[in-house]
Amino acid sequence: MDLFSKIWEWLVQSWESMTWGDITWTLLFSVVTIIVCYGLIIIGMIKIPADYFSSTYVREIDHDKHFSLRWATFIVKNTIGFLLIIAGIIMVFTPGPGAPTILLGLIMMDIPGKRPLEARIINRPNILATVNNLRARYNKPPLVMD
Repeated sequence: MDLFSKIWEWLVQSWESMTWGDITWTLLFSVVTIIVCYGLIIIGMIKIPADYFSSTYVREIDHDKHFSLRWATFIVKNTIGFLLIIAGIIMVFTPGPGAPTILLGLIMMDIPGKRPLEARIINRPNILATVNNLRARYNKPPLVMD
C-alpha cells in the first residue's frame, strides 16, 4: 500500500470516528487561529518601519538591555516567528492568511539570509497593495521597496 493510500485510509477512519464535539472544537480552534493570525499580521505590518524592506534599513540593537534580557527576547521572538512560519505553511493549504503569516514569521526571526525571501513575499502585488492600504488606514507611510 502506498503512502497516499495509507494517509487517505487514516483520514477516512478519523472522520468516521469524529463526534460533533470534536468537529465543534476543531472549527473553534480554526476560527480562533485565523483571528489571532490576522491580528498579529495587522500589528506586525503597522509596526515595521517604512524602510524595513529597503537596502538602506539598518536594524538598531539595544545594547542598554541586560544580556539575559536580550537573549530571552531573542529566543521568544524566534520561537514565535518559527511557529508563525509553520502556521503560515499550513494556511497555504487551508483557509487563512498563509503568505502574510509566513512573512510576519520571517520578520520576527533573526536568521541570516532572510531578506531576499521576505522581499519575494512582500513584492507580490496583492500583498504589497494590501499592506500599504492597511498602513494608510493607520496613518503610516507606505513601505519603501528597492
